[in-house]
Amino acid sequence: MEKLPKLGIFSIVIIIVLVIVLAKSAVTVGSGEAGVLYKTFGGGVVTDEPPLGEGFHVVAPWNKVIIYEVRQQEVFEQLKVLSSNGLEIQIDASAWYLPVYNDLGNLHQSLGENYLQRVIQPAIRSAARSVVGRYTPEQLYSSKRDVIQEEIFEETKKILDNQYVQLNEVLVRDVTLPNTIKDAIERKLKQEQESLEYEFRLVTAAKEAEKVIIEAQGKADANRILSASLTDKILQDKGIDATLKLAESPNSKVVIVGGGDSGLPIILGNN
Repeated sequence: MEKLPKLGIFSIVIIIVLVIVLAKSAVTVGSGEAGVLYKTFGGGVVTDEPPLGEGFHVVAPWNKVIIYEVRQQEVFEQLKVLSSNGLEIQIDASAWYLPVYNDLGNLHQSLGENYLQRVIQPAIRSAARSVVGRYTPEQLYSSKRDVIQEEIFEETKKILDNQYVQLNEVLVRDVTLPNTIKDAIERKLKQEQESLEYEFRLVTAAKEAEKVIIEAQGKADANRILSASLTDKILQDKGIDATLKLAESPNSKVVIVGGGDSGLPIILGNN
């Protein structure tokens, strides 16, 4: 009878141990995540095998699994950088990134879970300072925003390609200049626009004048050619034709051929 309680206590202890071991061994990797396996007695971080994918996994209770998000993520940066002439410019930018899936073990071993602060943000800041320093505030404010966005992306990507991180995009959302510089640039752009508009009006007026001259010249040439082709005989024949047509009118009664100047007919009416 005394053995039963001892057996029951032992069974309970075994069950508790099994539950603890199972809890330590069971790992669930969520959607959009991956797990890096750390073998306590087997060489540390596993870098020569793919990470643990989504779902349920069982590992030795003395090992660890470090969970990483492997979906695309975004980091927002508000930077104060200097332009080519030394003026301070504020740039609001964001970057889309994600860890390289098959290199997740190397990423964990070399940079750790806070790789964003250790390498991505410093890379973006360094690239932004380098790129913006090549341009004037006017270029940054107007025509070069897309260019500097692409250049920041390329320079940041060069750094991160060797850091087990994939950079997908860098977006320059806003460029803020000192108010005095911004006002001066806007005035200059307005003046340039007005100048272009005035030049357009001059060109349009010149084309209209040229068109009028060409039309007048064409009419003058046509009249000159027509005048040169008309002879007295042609004019006389035309006059006879016109007179005969008039004679056919009900108001015309008598036609005397050859009675007028140059031999043209004379029409005598009722009156």
